[in-house]
Amino acid sequence: MHDFCLTFPFAGILVMGGLVGFIKKGSSASLLGGVGSGGILFLASLISLSAYNNGTSSMAALVVETVVSAALSVVMGKRYMQTTKFMPAGLVASLSVVMTMFYAMKLMTGGNDIRQKLKK
Repeated sequence: MHDFCLTFPFAGILVMGGLVGFIKKGSSASLLGGVGSGGILFLASLISLSAYNNGTSSMAALVVETVVSAALSVVMGKRYMQTTKFMPAGLVASLSVVMTMFYAMKLMTGGNDIRQKLKK
């Protein structure tokens, strides 16, 4: 499975969560954190998809995805430990840990398989 297959939905969840947090609680931190990290992941996923379609390496995008996901794991994990509330900190921390493990696996196995262009 390619990284962009899971990163697009993950980015969407983060953006939606940031928007909901801002609308319900007026939290600009939720808006900035959710939309910011989701936006970065979305852009990295677009770069990865483009690289896949062009038959080139997407390692740079994969590294960005890994760093953002690992940072979310730490930040939201700490917030969950402080509040012990699963929503939203525990959910985001859990998803981020799973995604960080997925990205680490992709990095260790050399990234996405590069498609060979068919010659006519």
